[in-house]
Amino acid sequence: MQAMRTTLLGGAAALGLAAGPALADGWCSGVNITLFSGGPAGGAFNSIIDRGARQAAEDTGANVNIIYSDWDFERMVTQLRDMIGQAPDGIAMMGHPGDSAIMPLAEQADAAGIRMMYMNVDVPEVRARFGSGYVGAQLYDQGVALGVETLRLAGDRIGEGDKAIVMSRWESENRAQRELGLVDALEAAGIEVIKLQEAEGASADQMLQLPILTATLLSNPDVQLIGYPGGPWLSAAPVFMESIGKGPDDIIGVGFDLGQGVMTAFEQGYVLVTADQQPYLQGYMPVLSLCQQIVYQMGPLNVDTGAGFVTADNFMDVAPLAQDGIR
Repeated sequence: MQAMRTTLLGGAAALGLAAGPALADGWCSGVNITLFSGGPAGGAFNSIIDRGARQAAEDTGANVNIIYSDWDFERMVTQLRDMIGQAPDGIAMMGHPGDSAIMPLAEQADAAGIRMMYMNVDVPEVRARFGSGYVGAQLYDQGVALGVETLRLAGDRIGEGDKAIVMSRWESENRAQRELGLVDALEAAGIEVIKLQEAEGASADQMLQLPILTATLLSNPDVQLIGYPGGPWLSAAPVFMESIGKGPDDIIGVGFDLGQGVMTAFEQGYVLVTADQQPYLQGYMPVLSLCQQIVYQMGPLNVDTGAGFVTADNFMDVAPLAQDGIR
């Protein structure tokens, strides 16, 4: 069970703020929040997070500083250390580096009275110790659910004795939970799964994965399914498949997240289903929660943003929102 604080530090009085009514415009003005966007500036996935964070800043009046890390976990840790030194009122941190890497820095932030929220990847040990909130999908459960839905939608296209590839950052226990859930669901159905490691730097530039993916497929020509570890990866599925001479119906593509590129991959027939985790909320809700904690001394929010599935049959329902950078 997550630990609850018995004493809340800081608050509006400590910041010299007037605790006005909740409906007042700019009710969080004067509060400085640093938010980790995860990927590169303008990245297909994290740009949706950015829109959510900017909307939250507009709605609350908070000053929100967005940090970009190119999905480099070590850089995230270095940047977090630097941000704690700059003493913002709150930090919304990506959990990708994991509990062990974040724990000592979370302790520093707590000692300095800096509120912390976590997003996208959970760090349950850190949150249990310091009582922080989390906004994001329940990753392992989401992966298992994607596997079950994939098998339902694919029907007799894949089954016991067939072979699949699932890609992830397998060295990161916290980050790889959703792909691990997908692997477990496929293996439970008797499917042989090749756990393919992401190439160095491929989280930011998916084309760096092409040589190792091509070599793996050439060595395993009977692969029936590829599980991609994120929206930019699903967006690259047509390029991956065309590069090895595969058409839309040759290999099933499934994965996580949305975006304009994913809509294109759906249109071209390279994606069967994706599990949506609503990154817009992962930008918006941590800012809102930090403001509520700091100004109104409320407890942190914990929000499961896993919304369900977008499929080849229903993707047009959310395509306009993807075009607008909301989904």
